[in-house]
Amino acid sequence: MMTESNEFLCSPPKKTVRFGGKLTDVLTKYSQGNTQDFELLKHQLSDPEIKDVQIVSWLHELRISVTYLTVDYEQLVSIVLKLPWLNRSKEVVEEYLAFLGNLVSAQTVYLRSCLNMIVSHFVPARVLISDGNVHVSDSEDEDEDIFARFNTCHRALQIIAQYVPSAPRFLMPILVDKFPYVNKSPRILECYIHNLLRITIYFPVLRLEILELAIEKLLKIDVSAPRHDIEDAEENSNMPNGESHATEEALFNMDEDEEPQEGAAADVCDTMAHPAAERLDLSLSVLFAYLKEICFPNGSLDLNKTKDVYKDLLVVFDKLILPTHASCHVQFVMFYICSFKLGLAEAFLEHLWKKLQNPNNPPITRQTAATYIGSFLARAKFIPVVTVKACLDLLMNWLHSYIDNQDAGSRAYCDISFHGPFYATCQAVFYTLIFRHKQLLEGNLRKGLNYLQALNFERLVMCQLNPLKICLPSVVNYFAAITRKYQLVLCYTIIERNNRQMIPVIRSSTGGDSAHTCTNPLDSFFPFDPCVLKRCKKRIDPAYQLWEEANAEELKRPPKPVKETTADDEDDFLKGETPQSDTVVGMTPGSYESYLKSPASSVGSPPIKFLQRPF
Repeated sequence: MMTESNEFLCSPPKKTVRFGGKLTDVLTKYSQGNTQDFELLKHQLSDPEIKDVQIVSWLHELRISVTYLTVDYEQLVSIVLKLPWLNRSKEVVEEYLAFLGNLVSAQTVYLRSCLNMIVSHFVPARVLISDGNVHVSDSEDEDEDIFARFNTCHRALQIIAQYVPSAPRFLMPILVDKFPYVNKSPRILECYIHNLLRITIYFPVLRLEILELAIEKLLKIDVSAPRHDIEDAEENSNMPNGESHATEEALFNMDEDEEPQEGAAADVCDTMAHPAAERLDLSLSVLFAYLKEICFPNGSLDLNKTKDVYKDLLVVFDKLILPTHASCHVQFVMFYICSFKLGLAEAFLEHLWKKLQNPNNPPITRQTAATYIGSFLARAKFIPVVTVKACLDLLMNWLHSYIDNQDAGSRAYCDISFHGPFYATCQAVFYTLIFRHKQLLEGNLRKGLNYLQALNFERLVMCQLNPLKICLPSVVNYFAAITRKYQLVLCYTIIERNNRQMIPVIRSSTGGDSAHTCTNPLDSFFPFDPCVLKRCKKRIDPAYQLWEEANAEELKRPPKPVKETTADDEDDFLKGETPQSDTVVGMTPGSYESYLKSPASSVGSPPIKFLQRPF
């Protein structure tokens, strides 16, 4: 393509009828105070009816006269940069690209203006709109046309970088400034994020900053669309079959192995009723597709590229995702990339573990890290039992060491403000056991029971810190049912005693003396609760462990004798109701109030390395 372009650029432009004479004459007269021809030139270039052949002629003269285009001629350059060149013929496009390269090489003062112009074309000029129940488009552009314009924009950026190697450094602030408002149409956000990520292919130095920018914007959408609001919107949408909000086919399908959806019916099926959820679903799907393409460039995993992008995502996770409470979906970026390789999942667990056990980290950070560990171990199908056991060993050793240190101290009582990381870790262990107990016991029931007994849950449950009082009732009830069934520890006496001791919440700012029971004193949330975004869900579900509601009567039956080791020996725990009649709070509680201001007492972790598997 570049060869064809060069051949074209070397040929003289066609002669056309125009006013003002040659460009050099016009500029010379303007410098001498005669502005008439200069104004005629500006008028002609601004004319919306200007012909392609005229544009090519002027661009050719501008290109060979760029040394004259100092800052004194900024008005003229500004008009040229506003030309609708992307919608013109191939001759106009090629001449314009050549002009941009010559301009920035000779007059770097226009570099930012050129970059601004290019980035402004990263979104469609016109979008699909709805007028009542009638779907109207004010654009006749096809996806192929949009792709072609995007391709040309990226060519332009690469051409500019050839002449000005420092261009990426000036580009990043422009990308931030031009990012569309998060309440713009889903298609605009989808296009812009796609083009952002595409820049990382040829400007890899910008990848970390671009990932950070995209995820920061997606988090803003995520927290504005709580899970229950999305579910309510889906339930309340009464769209008849074949009708839906205005939609278009997914703009980008980077996976060659993914079969395209058929017709409008697939679009309707994938459309989210909640507007913010639709924006998030489309945009996050683009990010997932990007990760798949980077990590599997030829259909097989490229380990080096995968490790590099994982490291960038981990930096963004620490900076943005981990400190954000109650986000529902953006964190699945880490879940998704970890599903590509077990070594990544183990490295992610080790990273979270270091944050949890480090006493120099804020208590809230440590609590959140524990929450991520428990949710990740419970939900990730790709994590084998041996890794689950290693993590449980590590967590339980830390908890027992914590109890040892508190027994001799003055804080050995139930106090969330001092022991937040401890309680969060207890809940992570309970939650992991709820989801993984069948795998821990299958195969050799006696060996599995011996392993669980060696964890010494009884000491944890009966310690003075009383974790059953702080952890979520739903988690506590399921944990109690499992440990009773396998005679690991009897929790119900402690649960009944705790139920008689109400834990008051901090008084509401609205006033009043009434105190209520706080069913979620840790203000817990489970970051990998099920994804409810329809497009993203298709990528997550193959590696995701779903929650199976349990039959309460099944939990009341004792396990069969140890000598029987078939799959039927195990209780199908998560297929029924919790055995307690108490009200069970949801597994994803609501808003976050950080009232844990005092630093938690902490102990060092045992020097155990459990992630020995190499990438």
